[in-house]
Amino acid sequence: MRSPAAAIAWEFHRRHRWGMLALLAYLAVLAAIKVVVGHPVDFESEQTFALVVVVPMTATFLYFLGVFSFGLSGDLAARQSMYPARMFTLPVTTAALAGWPMLFGAAAMAVLWFATRFLAIWPSDKVVPMFWPALLAASLLAWTQALTWMPYPLPGLRVAVTMLWLGTFDAIVLIALEKKTPEPVMLAFLAPHVPIAYVAARWAVVRARRGETGTQGHRAARWRRGTLAYPTPARAQAWLEWRQHGRSLPLMVAILLPLELLLLFAFSEAPSIIFEILTVALLTPPAMAAFVAATVSGRVTPFLATRPMTSASLIGAKLKVAMWSTVIAWILVLAAIPIALRLSGTMPVVAGWAHDAVRILGLPRAVTLALLALALLVASTWKQLVQSLYIGMSGREWLVKASVFATLAILSVVLPVAHWLVQNRKAMAMLWNLFPWIAAVFIGVKLAVAVWIAGKLYDRGLVRRRTLIGAALGWDALVLALYALLAWSVPTLLFRAYFLVLVAMLAVPLVRLAAAPLALDWNRHR
Repeated sequence: MRSPAAAIAWEFHRRHRWGMLALLAYLAVLAAIKVVVGHPVDFESEQTFALVVVVPMTATFLYFLGVFSFGLSGDLAARQSMYPARMFTLPVTTAALAGWPMLFGAAAMAVLWFATRFLAIWPSDKVVPMFWPALLAASLLAWTQALTWMPYPLPGLRVAVTMLWLGTFDAIVLIALEKKTPEPVMLAFLAPHVPIAYVAARWAVVRARRGETGTQGHRAARWRRGTLAYPTPARAQAWLEWRQHGRSLPLMVAILLPLELLLLFAFSEAPSIIFEILTVALLTPPAMAAFVAATVSGRVTPFLATRPMTSASLIGAKLKVAMWSTVIAWILVLAAIPIALRLSGTMPVVAGWAHDAVRILGLPRAVTLALLALALLVASTWKQLVQSLYIGMSGREWLVKASVFATLAILSVVLPVAHWLVQNRKAMAMLWNLFPWIAAVFIGVKLAVAVWIAGKLYDRGLVRRRTLIGAALGWDALVLALYALLAWSVPTLLFRAYFLVLVAMLAVPLVRLAAAPLALDWNRHR
């Protein structure tokens, strides 16, 4: 490469060219729609405009955050910097390593905003700002880069710090929007953030280039004082997985949960806000598990691939550690919420809600529904941790990136379609009538793929016949148990029995878990 800029630009182009081409295609579609319509549109509601214009733009913005902060190829919950170590071998200065990705990212954010500003169809009754949203996007990206490239002393601390800082930043901007702050004032507020973030990012890259991980050497020495012995390789592998990945989710929950519950003290007189705070607290473990999943299903290192263990045993260790990580995270949640309710004086409000639920539903049904909701949240947390194992264990980088891009693309399509269905009663009724057939098709495909994977696992000697039969019986038992709970707690006037059976079969995971050892075996022997 002739220059540092060309080398770093080639890095982004080589790894993300298909995503950039998809973005260009999206902008071409926007331009075509603008040409056909030719004038601003009076949208029926702000939600319609948000789903038609804002959701695709937000998905692209999140994709850019991942690309230019190297988040799609890094470990978000790890202590070490997410800046790729391979780039430290380039014959360029630290200022260039930090500056060029920030400059390319800021330019991409500006292009995204101005393209959306001029090509999208905006409501005719809205005054769309010209410049400050581009600077806002560049500032958010710059701070994301600085905070994710920084080494941290604890696993998961990066996610907490980044979310808190960007959340505070967004809150200030939302307040300014509510006050209808003029554009020159917004520009003056946002302008200093990019250079300040560059200074922080340069310092982060300096620390990462020195090999700092945010921990002190005495910790490693402390662990070397004793010797660890395990009776089986599986126990040793589970200990290693716990040391590497298992503590990330409990630490992230332990950091974020007190900050969320502190809001109960500020809004103790507002029942609606109390409900929202508790909802956010209960959704924290599944949400954080989605971030930690990238760590649990990380790339297969030579150390892991050459261990004298079967691929099924290696995956089993990851599943076991994910289970314990989930249990500990939820113990923290279930212990912290009652304490926060008692100390903040909001316990009577929640007790009143519980009393109303018992009065309406009856004590057995209310308790069952509460336990079912809790079980679904716990299962969702564990599922978030392990459902992408088969992608990470495959070792195909293009598959990992394609899954991330496909998720963003699906969200940008599904949300507008779902909003349209909710507004269209005829289409909603048709979908409701067709749901059993659609679910039956998905279940048929799910079972067929599961049978094929089971055959491959048996042919390769990864799983014994007895294990396969036990897994199939266990899956059947989980489906029947979930169906029994749904049939007992959900009124039969609303849902038929076969409808609940289909929901239970779709909800219990099968294919992706079974595919994980097969993907790892293919990766180890390719």
